[in-house]
Amino acid sequence: MTAAAPSTRVVHVTAPGKINVFMKVGALLEDGYHDVATAYQALSIQEHVRARLADDFSVAFSGPIDTSGLAVDGSNLAIRAARLLARVADYRGGVHLDIEKHVPIAGGMGGGSADAAATLVACDHLWGTNLGRDELLSLAAELGADVPFALMGGTAVGTGRGDRLSPALAQGTFHWVLVLADVGLSTPQVYSELDRHRERHVHDIAPAVETPTVDVEVLQALRAGDPHQLAEYLYNDLQAPALHLEPSLSRTIEAGERAGALAGIVSGSGPTVAFLAADADSALELQVALSAGRHRVIRATGPVHGARVVSG
Repeated sequence: MTAAAPSTRVVHVTAPGKINVFMKVGALLEDGYHDVATAYQALSIQEHVRARLADDFSVAFSGPIDTSGLAVDGSNLAIRAARLLARVADYRGGVHLDIEKHVPIAGGMGGGSADAAATLVACDHLWGTNLGRDELLSLAAELGADVPFALMGGTAVGTGRGDRLSPALAQGTFHWVLVLADVGLSTPQVYSELDRHRERHVHDIAPAVETPTVDVEVLQALRAGDPHQLAEYLYNDLQAPALHLEPSLSRTIEAGERAGALAGIVSGSGPTVAFLAADADSALELQVALSAGRHRVIRATGPVHGARVVSG
């Protein structure tokens, strides 16, 4: 396939940020990784990717998030996604990506993964490569554990590295209030701290299994659409190491629960803290209370759809 003629056409795709409402991490494997069992929920905080034809591959960022520290070279995950699709589809042209960021960076909410998923969909549409959803999901899994979920959206169980997905039924709408931290946490650093945490407490906690599973009570609560029931089963193995690395997160969780949250949890590897509220009014009250406490707060709902074309 040869490069397309220059065009002003722009394909606009959105993809959601996510939270992990449940996350168990397996034992450290010989390859240095861990298997996980997680329940993802896609949130109404969306990344916007606009793609247009170009001779090479480039990316620019905008939006309310400080993107000054993000790479814009070939190491950027969105650029890697575009190059991967071009290679697989034997497409000889390039793309310029304008990414409007709304998902916090290094916050455990999968913003970079959402950018990559949106880029796959945008380029597939722009280039006319028409790979289909299953092949795009396969490419997404090559890019990172959270990328397939950003493509799928909704609510899902992830196993393996988190990229083997099974849709999970979730009734109604869940209301979340997210507190953003002023610092980021490195995912590899949090996993390493988990391993150290388990070594320190080897006599106090049950040994981790190699292949964890999602507790059935979580799936029942999601299926029932019951926030009170779900609040009882929010769980994250990475929370303890995240709190150890960033102790202020403990105070954040306490503040949210004092202000009326049903429960609070560190999302993924953190440092974003997600609070579950009973309903829309409770979420608004919680947002106001936490904002008054000088926290940076976003209100969101879930589940929402995965990466999809808005226009173009």
